[in-house]
Amino acid sequence: MDLYTAGHSRGVTSAPHYLAAEAGREILAEGGNALEAMIAMAATIAAVYPHMNHVGGDGFWLVREPNGRVRAIMAAGPAGAKATPAFYWDRQHDEIPTRGPLAALTVPGAVGGWIAALEGAQSLGGRLPSDMLLNAAIRHAHEGVAVTRSQEQLSNEKFAELKDAPGFAAQFLPGGKTPKTGDILKQSALAATLDQLANAGLDDFYRGDVGLEIAADLERIGSPVTRADLESYFAKIADPLSVKISTGTLYNAPLPTQGLASLMLLALYDRLDIKEPEGFAHIHGLVEATKRAFLVRDRIVTDPTHASETPANFLEKKFLDADVRNIDARRAAPWPQPGKKGDTVWMGAADKNGLVVSYIQSIFWEFGSGCVLPKTGVLMQNRGASFSLDPKALNTLAPGRLPFHTLNPALAVLRDGRIMAYGTMGGEGQPQSQAAFFTRHVMYGQPMDVALDRPRWLLGRTWGSSHTNLRMENRFDGGVIDRMLSAGHDIDVLDEGYSDTMGHAGAVTLYPNGELEGAHDPRADGGAAGV
Repeated sequence: MDLYTAGHSRGVTSAPHYLAAEAGREILAEGGNALEAMIAMAATIAAVYPHMNHVGGDGFWLVREPNGRVRAIMAAGPAGAKATPAFYWDRQHDEIPTRGPLAALTVPGAVGGWIAALEGAQSLGGRLPSDMLLNAAIRHAHEGVAVTRSQEQLSNEKFAELKDAPGFAAQFLPGGKTPKTGDILKQSALAATLDQLANAGLDDFYRGDVGLEIAADLERIGSPVTRADLESYFAKIADPLSVKISTGTLYNAPLPTQGLASLMLLALYDRLDIKEPEGFAHIHGLVEATKRAFLVRDRIVTDPTHASETPANFLEKKFLDADVRNIDARRAAPWPQPGKKGDTVWMGAADKNGLVVSYIQSIFWEFGSGCVLPKTGVLMQNRGASFSLDPKALNTLAPGRLPFHTLNPALAVLRDGRIMAYGTMGGEGQPQSQAAFFTRHVMYGQPMDVALDRPRWLLGRTWGSSHTNLRMENRFDGGVIDRMLSAGHDIDVLDEGYSDTMGHAGAVTLYPNGELEGAHDPRADGGAAGV
């Protein structure tokens, strides 16, 4: 499958694994809408890219409806009823473990998002049955798919910390060894679970037989998530955050995500009025805008019911006009601040009727908690590891509380009439890679595939790295790197020209004339497909 596709009139998809993009294309070809296509893609990506996401994780949707309204589906699971600081202190933990049963402390919210998306799809005329939407995922999980290079790499890197997690070795370490690229990986229990959901309905995941099995396995391994937690969970519909800049209106997910940071970054950069791409001013300006956005993010982003400040205040013209003055056009501001980790997938879909979807699905770290529930094949996330046991912390642990999320799907309604969904995986890198792509493609007119291919950078942590300095791919012009160093940036030039560290980005666009375009990152195993 190609990384770029254009000129389609019915629909287009983009995903970090080509089989997920193809699953969405098949739904569009059958007359499904972009929401139905994305449900098929969300299920399929769990079957074919399990080191990056799974049905035991969370998800966030931005949906631009044909009438122009933009909505967010917030499918983040809260901490379980037993997840209290005392629960961890009684087990001799001063911090929440990052792997194993005690890391699996939040309800999996992703399928709840699928439920809400399916309701939305049907309200817009979608009529495809659930078994058709889940068919590709069931087939791939049952028959198996080839292990990707990134899965082999991460299985080796994280072997020591994952091998003893309940169910992990049985599912992901055949014969007790890490799989090789090209080996066939089957997820038979997941296939059976998806088949049950296709026949009994998605709600069965929480309030039916699948939910019973999930709860029983969680109790057996010692997770603080209970049956009642699953039964009471529903995704929520929310208004997105938005900001107007010179090229149009940008949308992103509200708290508890870092969508605020992604919007602030681009709004601040827009105010710098930098005319040329790829030089020192462009890269330095985005890095410095990132720092300003992250300072606000780390101060206020938490469960929205616990937020002490209103995120929209930081997107107002008065605040942004003042804050941009803190950016020095010649010198780097002191850094680092504490980094946020996370691995995930971004996918996009758009259809001929004007429905455009930006979606992100995650289990937090690679392979999440590592716990695979044997009866259902669900790989549980470790998103709750971002909580603190300190009662004075911004994101302190409490039952029912939502954790901080690096996830943030992006969407733009541009002044020239284009509607674009875009995004990436990669923890701290998500706002930065979004901004790199957006500025190159929208502000400076580079073709979509070229903008995704260009060398990128990352300030802060991702992919389990402890680095907090500025890392840059080695394809940057040496003069730009020298200027950045002279300005005071602490830079690590990577050996790779195309590094997974920079995330796997993608985009889909609906043009005013009805044509559709999609592209995905050459750093991934993905592609774009259209009808």
